[in-house]
Parts: sequence; C-alpha cells; structure tokens
Amino acid sequence: MSEEITAQAFGTPIQSALDALLEELGGTRPSDSRRVFHGRGQCFEGLGFVTVDWFDPLLLVTLFKAPPAGWLAGFTAFIQSHGVFALADEVRIQHRYESHWPTDVLKAASQGEFFAHRGELRFTLNDPEHQNIGYFLDMEPGRQWLEAHCKGKRVLNLFAYTCAFSVVALAAGAQSVVNVDMSRGALSRGRENHRLNNQPVEQVKFLAENILKSWGRIRRPGPYDVVILDPPSFQRGSFIAEKDYPKAVRRIPELMPNGGEVLACLNAPELDTQFLQAVFERECPGAHLVSRLQPSAQFPDREPERALKLLHFSYRPQ
Repeated sequence: MSEEITAQAFGTPIQSALDALLEELGGTRPSDSRRVFHGRGQCFEGLGFVTVDWFDPLLLVTLFKAPPAGWLAGFTAFIQSHGVFALADEVRIQHRYESHWPTDVLKAASQGEFFAHRGELRFTLNDPEHQNIGYFLDMEPGRQWLEAHCKGKRVLNLFAYTCAFSVVALAAGAQSVVNVDMSRGALSRGRENHRLNNQPVEQVKFLAENILKSWGRIRRPGPYDVVILDPPSFQRGSFIAEKDYPKAVRRIPELMPNGGEVLACLNAPELDTQFLQAVFERECPGAHLVSRLQPSAQFPDREPERALKLLHFSYRPQ
C-alpha cells in the first residue's frame, strides 16, 4: 500500500463495518457494546494498527501505532461524514502508541460518564486519561462461560480489575464472589459496577492483595467452586506470565479442595495454548483441559495462537 493513504484507499473494510453498525442501530437503544472493526488481527491489509469500538453512545477509535502519512486526516474526514457520527454522543481517537496515550475528541458529549452495555448489565468506563477503557470486549466468551458454570457456586476472581466477571456471576446466580486485585482503585470501580447494577454487595468480597504473596488471605473465604485466572501478560513488579503463571496454577488444589472449574486466560502473543496446557500438567496434575473457548467473531485473527486464549480446565482432587 502507498504511504499516502486516502479515505477511499482505507475505507472499504472500516466503512463496511460502520455501515453494518448503523443499520443495526436502527432498532432499540442502547445497544450492547461491541468491537466494530478489529484490525489488530491482521486480517485486513494495511489496517493492523486500528480498532473501532462502540460503547453506545461513545464511538472509540484506537490507534496502536502511528498511521501512514495522510491516513489520519482522511480517516477523520470520513468518520465525521458517516451516519454513525451523528448517532454517537462522543467520538474519540486514542493514540495508544504515544506516551500517555493522548486522545482526540472529535465530538464531545455533555454528560461525563459512559458505560459498557451487556444486556441489562452496565459497567462504568474509564475516562480518556486511562490507557484502558475498563471493559474488555474480547473477554465475552469468558463471560458467557462463567454464566454457564457459576449458578449456586462460590467464585474466585483473581486479577479482577474492575470486576466485570463478578457482576456477570452475580447476575447469573452465583452464591458468592471474591475479587482479588492489587489495585484498590480498580476494586473501587468494581464496587461501583455492582451498585450500578443493584446487586447485593454482601455476597461480594474485594481483596486488595498482591496475589502471589497473599495466598493465605485469598484461601480463607473459600473453598471455591470456580476459579478465574485472568492476569496481565506482563506487568513489571506484579506479574510476568511465563514466570508467574505456574505459581498461581499450583495453588488451585488448596483453593478448591473439593474440585471445580477453572477459566485460565492468557493474552500474551508470544505464549501459545501449549504453554498453558504444559503449566497445568506440571503444576496441577488433577486438572484436565476441557476446551479452548471459541473466540468472539468480532475479533478475527490471522494467527489465533497470538490472540487471547481462554481455556477451561476441570480440576478433580487426586
């Protein structure tokens, strides 16, 4: 592709995605949040640096590296002329590749807060000063898995962040949820998310702990029937997947001494499914792989092993 990319040159895949969104939005609002265009899966030539997300009524465009010369000006003109622009209350372009990820606001809303929508559930989103929006759309297969496995169960949500799994678990009938994360700010947002959905917080615990150093405090509210492992792939001073994932997996027998189900998540492109399988075989022999969850169709990827990996393991004490 030429370095000088016009709106016409880039437009076809993104325009098709936005046209489809516009057609769908003809129905009832608000609509569920979704990935509208996923360039990062490298399925669209020359567009591997851009994603487009819809958090009704917020349209968020994220650039993960500097676009080619002329691209941004052409894209901005295109997006401002598209029908979705009129439907959105706010339109942002975040430059994730730059320090402190500056955000251009092409259209500003009068209200200060936006939410991710998932059916009847809502989740407060972070403002533009944050790197992450606060709700991960590619984790939807994991949320659906949890709904199918948590009714009446005691759930442990490790690396809980803003506790979206916890909100989904309570809505699906979980008996209780324990959320653990180092960030008190993220857990505070998690409490807000439960209150936002009118959920009984007495069924939920929030533990601000360094997970790798606090197993006694984490084990105490158990035993658990469902464990979710959703660590960052690399967070200096906190968690490095290749080194620290085994430390977490070997604790499963003491967290669920009666057995249970585990959702193991891994978002490290350099580590494949076999890495997780080998970790469980070595560190938790009583666990067996049930399946790798089918990725969301909104996230096509030319190399599936580099994409988010969600593995269901069933643990039975030996």
